[in-house]
Order: sequence, then structure tokens, then C-alpha cells
Amino acid sequence: MRNLWAPWRVEYILGKKPPGCIFCSEYHGQSDEERLILYRDDLVTVMMNRFPYNNGHLLVSPVRHVSDIQELTADEERNLMALVKKSTRILREVMRPDGFNIGLNIGREAGAGYEEHLHFHIVPRWRGDTNFMAALADIRSVPEHIQQSYLKLLPRFQEGAR
Repeated sequence: MRNLWAPWRVEYILGKKPPGCIFCSEYHGQSDEERLILYRDDLVTVMMNRFPYNNGHLLVSPVRHVSDIQELTADEERNLMALVKKSTRILREVMRPDGFNIGLNIGREAGAGYEEHLHFHIVPRWRGDTNFMAALADIRSVPEHIQQSYLKLLPRFQEGAR
């Protein structure tokens, strides 16, 4: 039997997929809360991954629609890295992971789900979170509802600047 509880996925599975880029600010008039955006300024955005590899899986992206690191301005580079650093600090304080996977996928062949808009993945990791379910059954268990994670993290991202 392969039962897992991930109620937020049914909306994606059954719902109509709107066209456009999930990272761009004009994404179908949805609110920051609906889009799970934790932070934004003129150059960068942090949002939760709606279909996470693990609790607290964040996506850090430039506001500007670019697909490659070669296209970033010096200010975007600096602000992206500052926000990756801030995000890991907040995750460390709030969720207390044992480590992180941090990276970006450039191009579909490299695993980019949204290859047209560059974004870093920050995935908190806990000792034992790679277990028999992932290794043998190709199933990942995400124990906390994404909305609970969002509500825990949001106040920390709203505190002051980077």
C-alpha cells in the first residue's frame, strides 16, 4: 500500500494549469500568500516550493525574468546570495535542520522545472530524512502541511531587511 497525505497537491493535480511563470509578479493576480511568497524586494523573491522535496523547501529567484546566471546584474547576484544566506539562517533557527542542499538547475536537462526563470533551491535536510521510503518505494514523506510551514517562516522574513 502506498498512501501518503499531501492534501495541497490535489489543487494542482485537478486544477487547470495557468500559463505563465510562477516567479513573475504578474502571475494571475494571486496574493503573496496564495503564491507562498515569504519575501520580495525590487530585485529578489523568496517563495516556498508548492511541491517540496522536504519541509521548508524554498525557492530564491531574481524578480527579473532571466534564465541563466550569465544574465544577472552584479546587484542581482549580490542580493540573491544575501537572500540565500538569510533564508538558510531563518530555516536553521525556525526548523532546526541538520544540513541543507542548496543549488540551481540551469536547463531542462539539468532538472529545471521552470527553465525560463532562474531560481535557487534551498532544501533543509534532517538526519534520517532519506530513508527506506525514498530509497525503495520512490515515495517522499513531507510531515508538515505547507501552510503551517509558511505561517512559521513568514514572520521571520518580514523582520527587517537582509
